[in-house]
Amino acid sequence: MAHVPSRPGSSENLSAESLALQACDDVDSLRVVQRAYACLEKLIVPQCVKDSEDVYSSRTELGALVGLVNDELARRIEAADSTIQSLRVAVGESGAQ
Repeated sequence: MAHVPSRPGSSENLSAESLALQACDDVDSLRVVQRAYACLEKLIVPQCVKDSEDVYSSRTELGALVGLVNDELARRIEAADSTIQSLRVAVGESGAQ
């Protein structure tokens, strides 16, 4: 799978700018997972009837692959959500000063 950006150690010490950059990285990683799903969709949904004969993966294999991608997507969504929540706190604190 694609490179996953590293998570900051303590978001309390990060500036709003660095958190915004991290949020952008997190969204980019979600786009990678979306492209993986688009690829799976092209494999599963044949473009014409003849194409279905060219797909040799079993439902079990495809289910395992989709499950793995879904787990990674959930992890990346959680990372993006965490970064955005930290960004909201940082922006709120800088606005209160």
